[in-house]
Amino acid sequence: MIELKNIVKSYGEKEVLNIESLKISRGKICGIMGPSGAGKSTLLRIINGLEKPTSGSIYFDGKKVSFPPELSLRRRMTMVFQKPVLFSTTVYNNVIYGLKVRGRENRQKVLQAIEFVGLKGMEKRNALSLSGGEAQRIALARAIVLEPELLLLDEPTANLDPANVEIIENLLLELNSKKNTTILIVTHNIFQAKRISEEVVFMKNGFVIEKGPTNKVFSRPSASQTAAFIKGEMIF
Repeated sequence: MIELKNIVKSYGEKEVLNIESLKISRGKICGIMGPSGAGKSTLLRIINGLEKPTSGSIYFDGKKVSFPPELSLRRRMTMVFQKPVLFSTTVYNNVIYGLKVRGRENRQKVLQAIEFVGLKGMEKRNALSLSGGEAQRIALARAIVLEPELLLLDEPTANLDPANVEIIENLLLELNSKKNTTILIVTHNIFQAKRISEEVVFMKNGFVIEKGPTNKVFSRPSASQTAAFIKGEMIF
């Protein structure tokens, strides 16, 4: 679905990303893991068109992506951030916002999305009154109501309690299973990557160290740095 070739991202003289080659498969959940500063979030923002690479090329379904990406391409993907940004209005108005912008208002779809994330009956609640877990689930509902082909998630459960982590992980698995949505999730939690991903990418210092099927990478990692990270060792 996505292919990156010779992607470099620098801020001034500091290079934060240097990816020679990376392919993301359609219809799978891919976990991107690695220590802080590995370039994981930057990679996600570049794929979503929020950041322009310093050099290199990105291909979506074999077609080279321009920067900024065409609107038709941007509408095929959406992103959920670590800290949900919600408007000071009702849950319903938050979830319908993206559809309004696209001129595709659909009350039934909004209600279905809210129900899907387990918050049926909260449509009239002010979104800012929700707990952290509920707020993140509304951010997810706002994303999935758009029916994206590609869902990008940047540490979506980093600040949540285990119960909400489990809820969101189950929602992602169901979304992938029922809608065949391609999901790319950045996570520091190697156990989360192991639980829900079919493929994983291990990054360090802006480089892709290893990519492969989750079971293979966790049981027989090819790189010593991957093995050390999985064991919980301190790597720099």
